[in-house]
Amino acid sequence: MDEIGLLRAAQRMGAGLADPTANDDQRLQQQLLVAGSLMFILAGTLWGLAYMILGEPAAGLIPLFYAVVSALTIAHYRATRRYRFFRFSQLLLILLLPVALQVALGGFVGSSAVVLWSLISPFGALLFDEPGRAPRWFVGFMAVVVGAAIIEPRLDITNNLPPPVIVVFYVANVGAVSLIAFLLLYSFVRQRNLTLGLLRTEQEKSENLLLNILPREIAAILKNENRTIADHIEGASILFADMVGFTPMTASMTPIEMVELLNSVFSHFDELVETYGVEKIRTIGDSYMVAAGVPRPRPDHAQVMAAMALDMQAYVHTNPWCVKRQIDFRIGINSGPLVAGVIGRKKFTYDLWGDAVNTASRMESHGEPGRIQITAATYELIRADFICESRGKVNVKGKGEMETWYLLGARSRAASDPSAPSGK
Repeated sequence: MDEIGLLRAAQRMGAGLADPTANDDQRLQQQLLVAGSLMFILAGTLWGLAYMILGEPAAGLIPLFYAVVSALTIAHYRATRRYRFFRFSQLLLILLLPVALQVALGGFVGSSAVVLWSLISPFGALLFDEPGRAPRWFVGFMAVVVGAAIIEPRLDITNNLPPPVIVVFYVANVGAVSLIAFLLLYSFVRQRNLTLGLLRTEQEKSENLLLNILPREIAAILKNENRTIADHIEGASILFADMVGFTPMTASMTPIEMVELLNSVFSHFDELVETYGVEKIRTIGDSYMVAAGVPRPRPDHAQVMAAMALDMQAYVHTNPWCVKRQIDFRIGINSGPLVAGVIGRKKFTYDLWGDAVNTASRMESHGEPGRIQITAATYELIRADFICESRGKVNVKGKGEMETWYLLGARSRAASDPSAPSGK
């Protein structure tokens, strides 16, 4: 039996017998009990025939009786799916009949300690019944053992089994009981571990999927608490990027080409999100939104957002596919306070609200292709570390005239002294 293959044998023998409405553990119990019963039927048949051959017909009839009755209970279970009756009958048979066999053979010694088979009853209750009822079956086992000891002096201790045969049966009884108990426990634990492993794998997949939708901290809160998630963030930076001329471009592209293009560009942006430790908020069509400083506050939110924007711009300007199709992005950044939280019960999302978010969106929509436009708020935070060019005043929808800058590049470390001139 490769790898003690009772597990596969139990699944084959129990096929079609397990209750389809039962959970995984219950189906495993049902399959293994059928397999165990079939093993007991085989053992009972062999023991019964052996006793018959050795001149103990009364003793031989007892295990043969068990084999017949056990086979009938399996047939009844197959017809009715009454698992509780099947389980109870099996546990009761294996508890009482070994004692009857011991009496027929003249006691503990003459029967080669066949009463050990009764130990399968409380052991089986642990595997196939509710654990809380297993102690009752163990008490029953102890009761039959004590009862057998009480009537031992009144038994005819002689039988037709030669002493060497009694020893062989003793070894067979101990070995068979131990083997069956081990196989059942081994198969149950092995399958249980496989099930738990699959559950852990599925849980990890679910958690990874959740982490692809929500920040890690927010996902942890949702798993452990049932409350509204909303946080006021004092300082954060928001970036919007939008592909220029995407709608007319799609007219000359197949659906697959369009999706592959967006996937290629946005997948690289996602890698930058991981690199810089910022938070991707969402993509809508050809628009990409990311924020720094949420949900984890960080003092360098503007600097890290500016650095990522420059890398996004550099990728689009150097990637052969983007260059060939003349793809470019407008990018806008703003910094300021905002509210962050989770909305929805189904297909929920982590989102940002506030004037700072709206203004960042305006920086993108009022920007120029291939350039990164930032507000005065962001400029004041990054002026010591990045080279910026003033665009002057821009009439921004819903905001009026605003002073804006173009982000050009990072200053060298030697030139990043806060007292240095602040851009062009």
